[in-house]
Amino acid sequence: MAHRTANGSGQTPRRTDSLSRDLIIQTATEILDGGGENALTLRALTVRLKTGYGAIYHHVADKSDLLAAATDDVITGVLSRTATTGSPREILRLLTLGLFDAIDAHPWVGAELSRQPWRPALLDFYESIGRLLDALAVPERARFDAAGTLVNYVLGVAVQNAANARHLTGRDTDRGAFLDTTAAKWAQLDPDRYPFVHATVTQLRDHDDREQFLAGIDIFLTGIAALRST
Repeated sequence: MAHRTANGSGQTPRRTDSLSRDLIIQTATEILDGGGENALTLRALTVRLKTGYGAIYHHVADKSDLLAAATDDVITGVLSRTATTGSPREILRLLTLGLFDAIDAHPWVGAELSRQPWRPALLDFYESIGRLLDALAVPERARFDAAGTLVNYVLGVAVQNAANARHLTGRDTDRGAFLDTTAAKWAQLDPDRYPFVHATVTQLRDHDDREQFLAGIDIFLTGIAALRST
């Protein structure tokens, strides 16, 4: 005998409250975080939201549109949560670290930004960086290059970090074990041919991705200080 639901129809009960674009994006984000891009289908959304395809299409055009909207939502969240009090240097560090952490928490965001690098919300991020560089007294002639360099660094490191995490997902190892294995291979290299690589084995094994990212930001900010004097 076929299983029948409480409404006696044998179908999943439909929601009776209104369906908003925000709720669709929130639900899509949960699906993406739980199973990655392959898990996000319009069918999965209709089941999770207890609604039909028409209600979904009323708010989003397709999966690509939904991925883009969810990506913008994550970046907008970073911008809204970043403190606006403090020195420009402190705010810049918090803002860039916020995007790094967001892509680390939502690896699919990195993949989407690789496909569509200038999402509207990312333009807002870029604008925020430019204003902070202005507040840091970076000369106008150097501001464009400085902003582009910093944004490219943030995205490059964050996206690569997310890709590394995806690479380890589902494998019989974790980050620590992977670094231990890689460090052991580096330790066996010829120190005469690879003196730097050989000398950094311990740092490779023990390094923290987040701290290394911030070290790069600080190197950038040191360079920014030099620009002010030229």
